[in-house]
Amino acid sequence: MRVAAVVMALLVIALGAICLWKGGVALLGDGLRAGGKGALQLVPLLAVVFLLAGFAEVLLPRATIAAWLSDAAGLRGLLIAWVAGALTPGGGPVGLPLAAALMRSGAGVGVLVTYVTSMSLLSFVRVPLELGTYGPRLTALRIASSLVLPLIAGFTAQFFSVVAR
Repeated sequence: MRVAAVVMALLVIALGAICLWKGGVALLGDGLRAGGKGALQLVPLLAVVFLLAGFAEVLLPRATIAAWLSDAAGLRGLLIAWVAGALTPGGGPVGLPLAAALMRSGAGVGVLVTYVTSMSLLSFVRVPLELGTYGPRLTALRIASSLVLPLIAGFTAQFFSVVAR
């Protein structure tokens, strides 16, 4: 997490320097205002999501997570993660804190990879936008070709986590 924060901070500094170079203080100010406006919209959502993840982490007993979402749960755990990822609204800002809470609660590697991959590839929340943007044929082809990928990713991650032990 620290490496990601350092990389992002370096990108901010670099882009800020480019703004200063290309447009001076005015362009830098425009960038800061745009970023602040985005932060004001996103920070409340992130606060709610982190609270949701925290409550889920302390309310879900480790035994329940182990029974339903550990690598020992097998296909059942992967299928639960597959459906949950497809139904998670908001993509990464919502799903990643939930995945982190599940990880801390004992969810298996395969389950977590399935969840995150399903959330990224199958988010059914965006299907109406896809239908309106590029029509039913391409939407159906994209969904059909992506359906099994989260499960394949989960099985693969589970396999490699066992082999790496």
